[in-house]
Amino acid sequence: MRMNRLGNSDLVVSAVGAGTWAMGGDFFGAIDDKKCIDSLCASLDHGVNLIDTAPIYGKGHSETLVGQAIKGRRDKVVLCTKVGLLFDDPKGRQGKCLQPDAIEYEIEQSLRRLGTDYIDLYYVHWPNPDIDIGETMEAFNLLKAQGKIRAIGVSNFSVEQMRAAQRYAKLDALQPEYNLLCRGIEADVLPYCRENGISILTYNSIAKGILSGAFHL
Repeated sequence: MRMNRLGNSDLVVSAVGAGTWAMGGDFFGAIDDKKCIDSLCASLDHGVNLIDTAPIYGKGHSETLVGQAIKGRRDKVVLCTKVGLLFDDPKGRQGKCLQPDAIEYEIEQSLRRLGTDYIDLYYVHWPNPDIDIGETMEAFNLLKAQGKIRAIGVSNFSVEQMRAAQRYAKLDALQPEYNLLCRGIEADVLPYCRENGISILTYNSIAKGILSGAFHL
């Protein structure tokens, strides 16, 4: 398995990663929890060390399955999860979930579901123009200083949004949608990331199955 350094961090990740959106059980139909866990374990056995999840995938279910799959081998995994789409905040901050107090709440819930005390790469899941990105990034910097996260990423950000975030924190990764049918980031996002040492970790890489032959005209 080819390995790459993640941004300017000290993390080294496999060129192929395991995405777990479908394992949440929403959007993609029924799932078998055991098969999901077995597939993650098989991925790790074959050299994949990067696992990407998010609390919104199945309202925490995906994170819970990932936690079960990595039990006993946490040190072999580069674990990625996200913040920004709260679903169970008792204080009702769903529209303000990139504010520092909401981030503090959400990461504790993710750590509990994942069965770990740190996350390797923590993303802002989606930008929120109603929340000051400076506040969000300062909260991420605090989590990094506390040892709860090791690297900072953003997802679905434009170049201008990345520039704004980088005024406050060092970004190591961007997660955009990118595949042979969705190539918009090639114009400006990819060059910007290359120039700034930001790694690209794509989602929908096989266009939700279209490019794998799962669907036909």
